[in-house]
Amino acid sequence: MNRELQGSLMLLLTAIIWGTAFVAQSAGMEFIGPFTFNFARSIVGGLALIPVIAGFKAFDKENKKSDISLKNTIIGGIICGIVMFVASALQQCGIALTTAGKAGFITALYIVIVPIAEFFIYKKTNKRIWTCVFVAVVGFYLLCIKEDMSIGKGDFLVFLCALGFTAHIIVIDIFNAKNTNGILLSCIQFFTAGILSALFMFVLEDVSFKAIFAAWLPVLYAGVMSSGVGYTLQILGQRRTPPAKATLLMSLESVFAALAGWLILKETMQPKEFIGCVLVFTAVILAQL
Repeated sequence: MNRELQGSLMLLLTAIIWGTAFVAQSAGMEFIGPFTFNFARSIVGGLALIPVIAGFKAFDKENKKSDISLKNTIIGGIICGIVMFVASALQQCGIALTTAGKAGFITALYIVIVPIAEFFIYKKTNKRIWTCVFVAVVGFYLLCIKEDMSIGKGDFLVFLCALGFTAHIIVIDIFNAKNTNGILLSCIQFFTAGILSALFMFVLEDVSFKAIFAAWLPVLYAGVMSSGVGYTLQILGQRRTPPAKATLLMSLESVFAALAGWLILKETMQPKEFIGCVLVFTAVILAQL
């Protein structure tokens, strides 16, 4: 199996895991607050990676061929953790106020925002990208704007989260080019995000370990699968896959989120919202072709 195909499969699996994780995140909010949930999932994700770090080295032949920079790995892990904390907190707070399917589609806007960010960083883009941005904005309007012309608070928070994940993708690309250990970087980012979540958890929420244990299933899935497995596969997949193809594959999380919300949570969508989803997804696809 060639290197690019490995990366593509990793990112496709990432999209499936992230999409279904919206259901777990939505279910977890029935027991605990957003910062408590993110604290628990981040710590679980970090702990799950500790035994994997040594074992995965044998599989990741790339690490054996290059000189891994421990300093860049630690710095990258901390920075990625800070950015992930901000994005995840906005997402989790938003999910509490909107549906899992809608949150998945709005989060996918980062696939359109990434090319815009790259324009300001590298000073290059094309007219098709701006057309895609316009289509996505129209779709976002149909998806989120209510009849009284107001945008839902949860929708807006998830949109801000999309900006955060845009920064997260860019930061990962930067540190992937600095000879970092992807598994160790991922582990460090989870513990960083977990510590930051704990600070806000104790200040803003009523901490109940009984409630955390009551939400053990969503926390375990979000921690081990979405955090530990998903984000690690993202780092390794982005290292093996061209940026346009990588972001396209990750954008499929919105489709899996909507399907999971419909199949598991029995969520429904109005025709106008469905059209908005189609437009957003169309913009996501066209932006990467």
